Amino acid sequence: MADPRAERLFGDSLVAPGDLALSPFRVDRDRIAGSPFFARLGGGTQVISPGGAGLLVHNRLTHSLKVAQVARAIAERLGARPGGADILDKLGGCDPDVVEAAALAHDLGHPPFGHLGERVLDHLARHRLQLRDGFEGNAQSYRIVTSTEIRGEATIGLNLTAAVRAAILKYPWTRRTYPQPHPRHMDPPPRGAGTPPDDPDGGSLKFGAYSTEVDDMLQARAPFAGRIADWQQTVEASVMDTADDIAYAIHDLEDVYRVGVLQQGAVAAELMAWQRTSLRGLPDRELYERGPGRAIESLRRQLHRKDSWIADDDAFAAAVELVRAELVDGLLAAPFDGSLEAEAQVAAFSATWTRRLVESIEVVEQPAVRSGHVALSRAQWHEVQVLKFIQNRFVLARPDLALHQRGQGRLLATLVESLLAWLTDPDEERLPSRIRDLVELAEAELPEGTPDRIGRARGRAVVDFVAALTDSQAVGLMEVLSGHSRQLWTDAFVL
Repeated sequence: MADPRAERLFGDSLVAPGDLALSPFRVDRDRIAGSPFFARLGGGTQVISPGGAGLLVHNRLTHSLKVAQVARAIAERLGARPGGADILDKLGGCDPDVVEAAALAHDLGHPPFGHLGERVLDHLARHRLQLRDGFEGNAQSYRIVTSTEIRGEATIGLNLTAAVRAAILKYPWTRRTYPQPHPRHMDPPPRGAGTPPDDPDGGSLKFGAYSTEVDDMLQARAPFAGRIADWQQTVEASVMDTADDIAYAIHDLEDVYRVGVLQQGAVAAELMAWQRTSLRGLPDRELYERGPGRAIESLRRQLHRKDSWIADDDAFAAAVELVRAELVDGLLAAPFDGSLEAEAQVAAFSATWTRRLVESIEVVEQPAVRSGHVALSRAQWHEVQVLKFIQNRFVLARPDLALHQRGQGRLLATLVESLLAWLTDPDEERLPSRIRDLVELAEAELPEGTPDRIGRARGRAVVDFVAALTDSQAVGLMEVLSGHSRQLWTDAFVL
């Protein structure tokens, strides 16, 4: 009997030119790595735009490669543990090739300028273009592998196996309708399934597929029915998700240290003030006042509110101490100067932390609602939360980054409006072929009788087109459309 996990969306007879591997899951890995959507990740923002910091920082491509490396290491370790394979099979399987393929694909749909671009496109999609599904990077990744990646004469995506498609689904639900009851109504909801604070009727904040791809998602999840809950990640998706967390917490710290953004003094003051001062008795409102230690105390309280299933004060305090000792007093003690010694220190820090986190991974047969079947142990979970806090507090919250991002957000909004105007212009016959193809695809997806069918198809096509640009392509295209570029033939963007 054929393995249902290896079943493809459009059958096995459609062979791509690069299909050289014998394993169907390895074929998937190669199809993803050979996709132009994967190549474009080299020009996409991870934390800092590659155009603003050069080769010192990770982009979405190098981030995806590191997530794949960590994910495969986790999968191999879990399968090698005594009795581990039996538990994994009971939950639906954990193949290292599936995990690696999903890790390479997990960011395919992220738009220019990282999470800022994701928020801008979602707002435009829902409020300006009246697209009920809006925009979501994870759902866009799933859309790419199932539909918008062109192969041969058919628009079939990458035609991946069910197991790999299911492993890409970090959030295996749509924004509003699947599954029923929808996970956003659970108490507590799964991580990511809650509604946006400013839009309680807007559906889930995070989701893995648009309504146009729900049938594809159902087929991908079919082999796991009865093994895991409808709203729960597969084991392989859980491995990919955990590896993504590890890569973000550790490898992205390398970037901000290398470019001199992360300063020892500010981080040390925050952590040491919390350790030396009792802030636990402060009312919540006083935590918003300026003062060292207050921000991380706010994190401790937030963890108890959202993740009471694992939050522990002793583990949190131990994590703060470990990060202070190894990051603040270790890596950040000397500014990065590009020397061999500095490079060795970065490599040693990254390797030590990555190994500690990977080796702490556990398989949980009955996980908490806000967790997955594969998770960090309690101590290491708290360490990751503290590392991510440092990124959020001392990098993402910087005013200079906010200034840069406001400009990027305005650029994307103007770009969307300019392309929409072109679609309704008498000059539409010279519209870029890619946009024309995307309009036809989006129109075919919408049922007959859909209100403003053409308008919504155009809106989805523009969003698909803009989301597939690199940072520099978005900037270059906007310069041309605004008349600021004198260059007629340029490789800054692809039409």
